[in-house]
Amino acid sequence: MSDEIYQETLLKLAKEAPGHGRLEPNAASVRLDNPLCGDRVRIDLRVRGGRIAEVAHEVRGCLLCQAAAGVIGRHAVGLDRAGVAELSGQVEKTLAGEIPAIEDLAAFRPVSGHRSRFDCVRLPFQALKEAAEIL
Repeated sequence: MSDEIYQETLLKLAKEAPGHGRLEPNAASVRLDNPLCGDRVRIDLRVRGGRIAEVAHEVRGCLLCQAAAGVIGRHAVGLDRAGVAELSGQVEKTLAGEIPAIEDLAAFRPVSGHRSRFDCVRLPFQALKEAAEIL
């Protein structure tokens, strides 16, 4: 695997991830595991008026998974279910090699050449989508 995947922007997204930790009490909490690589993600949400009011995440996983959770921490607050679907759709476009509408997702473009790492990026967004079912 190329080192081009692991760049400073991803490290910054992972390190400066707003929302790191847990929300107790929460309106929704979803934990997903990737048994192939060992990544584990938990997303907690608080909601207000059909939108995400607060988000928290715990990640035990690789840099890609941590950075993806960092993107969620930066962009999920204020989203409704359609917004969560749009954010997840932008992730898929980025992994397909397209230029994303959300600048933070551009850090994942080098991953498009490494299909085996797609699930590392997708896992936090899948947890977010499942948690957002309550919206």
